[in-house]
Amino acid sequence: MTVLKNDRFLRALLKQPVDVTPVWMMRQAGRYLPEYRATRARAGDFMQLCKSPELACEVTLQPLERYPLDAAILFSDILTIPDAMGLGLYFEPGEGPRFRKPVRSRADIDALPVPDPEADLGYVMAAVRTIRRELNGRVPLIGFSGSPWTLATYMLEGGSSRDFRRSKVMLYEQPEALHALLDKLARAVTAYLNAQIRAGAQAVQIFDTWGGSLSDVAYQAFSLAYMRQIVAGLIAGPEGHPVPVILFTKNGGQWLEVMADSGASALGLDWTCDIGQARTRVGDRVALQGNMDPTVLYASPAVIRAEVARILASYGPGSGHVFNLGHGITPEVDPAHAGAFIDAVHELSAPYHASR
Repeated sequence: MTVLKNDRFLRALLKQPVDVTPVWMMRQAGRYLPEYRATRARAGDFMQLCKSPELACEVTLQPLERYPLDAAILFSDILTIPDAMGLGLYFEPGEGPRFRKPVRSRADIDALPVPDPEADLGYVMAAVRTIRRELNGRVPLIGFSGSPWTLATYMLEGGSSRDFRRSKVMLYEQPEALHALLDKLARAVTAYLNAQIRAGAQAVQIFDTWGGSLSDVAYQAFSLAYMRQIVAGLIAGPEGHPVPVILFTKNGGQWLEVMADSGASALGLDWTCDIGQARTRVGDRVALQGNMDPTVLYASPAVIRAEVARILASYGPGSGHVFNLGHGITPEVDPAHAGAFIDAVHELSAPYHASR
């Protein structure tokens, strides 16, 4: 087994001592990098890039060639599971993801298969294996999936939505049908993440991008309950090593206490939460990941550095913090500003770990 040369990301998720606060960026392999744009052009389109293990590996590693990041994240898309269920995923220029066969009824839900991750999503597992081989222990690899609620919204709306009208009408008018869909998706996500773990993922993140669109009662019943189900069904890594699980609900700061009881190792925070207050609220139950506003990266390196310092001071001394943005890095960011951000985290966080 390859020895992990930099394990501070995994140690922080397990609240073990580290030398500096680890950092990675959501969407760190993406359109802000000219080398990513060149590889995507070679692939032809986004889905071909996702479905080529060699090219997915190439773009996964690109940000690590530029920056001293503490983790790599699998290059893929959260909508691979609905695509494998036969909904016909495609990307419309200027509109984002769309499905040719959206889910419209209970009969549609009952007809959906639960994909076999190796048979139906084998290109993802091949990418994980390829990336692990090419990383050669440089940093850990993060696998991921969308949450059941987030996947369901795309499947029911037929793509992106501003008000989630179809999804919420089903939630209130046909809750049993929505529960059937979410349960099927939870089983699919559990199998998918376990396959990623078997293929070599050393941590996994569940992206609950649209959980924050729900009311308090609906969030706990229709989103968090199914993420709990997934966490409970995940396996350990090779030789019984723990595989930390990160739950990220965008706009989910009001639910940190119940999220901390989900069984997850860490909670991802968007930029609307104060991380110091979040740490007080969850105590030692979970690590925290986040949470700089991605738009700060449009500012000068001096401003970026000051915001990094503020967030580190808010969290305070000790481990249990993985520095990240509060959501994905945006395409127009200057790559040099991303580098200034990463360097600032490592440099400024060292004193917070000096006595540990």
